Amino acid sequence: MDNTAVLTQMRQLIQLIAQHNHAYYVMDQPQIEDSEYDQLFHQLKALEQQYPTLVQSDTPTLKVGGKALAKFENITHTVPMLSLGNVFNQEDLYTFARRIEERLPQQKVQYDVELKFDGLAISLWYENGELVRAVTRGDGETGEVITQNVKTIRNLPKVLSAQATAVPTLLEVRGEVLMPKAGFEKLNAAQVEKGEKTFANPRNAAAGSLRQLDPAIAASRPLAFYAYGIAQCEPAHGLNSMSASLQWLTQFGFAIGEQHYLCDSIEEVQQRYDEIQVQRPDLSVEIDGMVIKVDDLKQQQQLGFLSREPRWATAYKFPAVAALTKVEQIDWQVGRTGTLTPVARLAPVAVGGVTVSNVTLHNIGEIHRLDVRVGDTVSVYRSGDVIPKVEKVWGALRQADQQYELVMLPTECPVCASPVVMPEGEALARCSGGLYCAAQRIEAIRHFVSRKALDIEGLGDRWAESLLNLALLDNVSDIYHLHEHREKLLGIEKMGEKSVQNLLDAIENSKKTTLAAFIYALGIRGVGETTARMLANTFQNLEALKAADIESLKKTPDVGDITAEWIFDFFKAEHNLEVLDRLVAAGVHWDAPIAPTRQPLNGESWVITGTLSQLSRDEATQYLQALGARVSGSVSSKTKCVVAGEKAGSKLEKAEKLGIRVMDEAAFLVLMAEYGQGI
Repeated sequence: MDNTAVLTQMRQLIQLIAQHNHAYYVMDQPQIEDSEYDQLFHQLKALEQQYPTLVQSDTPTLKVGGKALAKFENITHTVPMLSLGNVFNQEDLYTFARRIEERLPQQKVQYDVELKFDGLAISLWYENGELVRAVTRGDGETGEVITQNVKTIRNLPKVLSAQATAVPTLLEVRGEVLMPKAGFEKLNAAQVEKGEKTFANPRNAAAGSLRQLDPAIAASRPLAFYAYGIAQCEPAHGLNSMSASLQWLTQFGFAIGEQHYLCDSIEEVQQRYDEIQVQRPDLSVEIDGMVIKVDDLKQQQQLGFLSREPRWATAYKFPAVAALTKVEQIDWQVGRTGTLTPVARLAPVAVGGVTVSNVTLHNIGEIHRLDVRVGDTVSVYRSGDVIPKVEKVWGALRQADQQYELVMLPTECPVCASPVVMPEGEALARCSGGLYCAAQRIEAIRHFVSRKALDIEGLGDRWAESLLNLALLDNVSDIYHLHEHREKLLGIEKMGEKSVQNLLDAIENSKKTTLAAFIYALGIRGVGETTARMLANTFQNLEALKAADIESLKKTPDVGDITAEWIFDFFKAEHNLEVLDRLVAAGVHWDAPIAPTRQPLNGESWVITGTLSQLSRDEATQYLQALGARVSGSVSSKTKCVVAGEKAGSKLEKAEKLGIRVMDEAAFLVLMAEYGQGI
């Protein structure tokens, strides 16, 4: 990479980090996850290490936080409030320990391990035991004075006293203000009750509360303070370790983390980290990792500081719920029902404890909403066991000399080359080659042989899978050529002579069907039993249906605009027509449908709900369809009548609300008998 490109990348990262520093430290409105911020920061740091002569004067790697807001008095910290470096895995942790051991040869090192709170860091000044000043971290050098608000925190001592310990004349305590989980939930519940905006997380709630100009608002919020260190103490407390100094603070009434460990080795630190990860959901406060410090205070002095962080401490972050990575490629996968799903191939990245290299982009609309393109840097989220998801595209990190082409929907199926269709108003695109497409064949076969379609008993999923593996089934038309492969069929495990013969007999018997059942068997999207029957009645033969245009299809009862498009596209896919011709050539046939006559329930919409005791729902549906009615799955103002069995639920309630006629099973059977059904 040449220097110009490196400088461009550095400037992009510096501007982004500055923007998010301001949002996090100054406005208390973080716009990205901490893990995303960490990765931006480490990208910049890595560039600076690789190109030290190009390090910019305003780089955030030498600073902490953001400028203080003007609404509070600003003050310079006597002892700067530095940030911590981060480690993200065991290897990083051991590297941190090795650096310490190299600087402290032949010395035994113990580690103080504390919870890493997700709150707002502040500094407290006590003079002669009285709290006189509370200051935010700000940019590490200068913070905001928020004393009156901090004095409203209930667990924070305002005046120091201890039975066994003298109170120092000056004590500066560093710690974190946060909102415990229980208090946060109560606060948000109260906000909802008042019709006000809720807080996104406990940190935002705590920071927003501390920055209220009216201390009464801060006083009404369930805030808590947890100490994590001493910046100054006069006279000196005389203690020689971090762990002892924290325990010393508890004598004055300061709270420290509910989990706190002293570890004899870095291996024990890792063990404690693993334990805390498991215990994390049960803790009273939100944490995002652990803080590891060299326990001995003299050793801390020996190790010293870098420009923005101590060498003797680091934050061991929990696995990121969000990570930044590159989109290397976008592929299209075809599902069992023909849906095309875009999948982003990513540069492998650890997210939530697992390595992610593929993530679904759902549909073309989502791609365009995110504006994700090959080569983009993206944020990938994974919380708990949730499937990874692209949440954000970092457009600011696109390089001026690189092409980022807009992703378009394929015009042909990547599996079978049939046309890809997506009717207006639909979110999902589909392959139109339902009978032919290899990606859809299991679903196509399952539907084709089902009872309401060609009704081929015995050709279940297990057999279909075996026949596919033996290359005996490529599409549904091959079913009618299985008799040519009897010997191969007999070689399938658990397929004896009788089983094979029964299957072949069922296939032969299925050749005589009805046009309605055949249309239904094709699995055209949006074409159920009722629609298939309407199409058969309207067009009377397959050739007429194949030649129908969209307007003709839309005139068919039960066929709407989108379904008409699906039917039209199905019969325009050449591969589908090849399979249809092969089915007819194999002997699949039907009698011409009887031209429909005026029927007593013609065009009426009926709904069946609840449990029927004397007949099945399928039988009731067949009775109604034989009389010309449409059977719908939902109640609307167009519903003519609802047949309500036992335990009828919301459909019955809706019918009564709309004033639609409701009929119980007994009355329904009487009506059907009057029309000659069920006798």
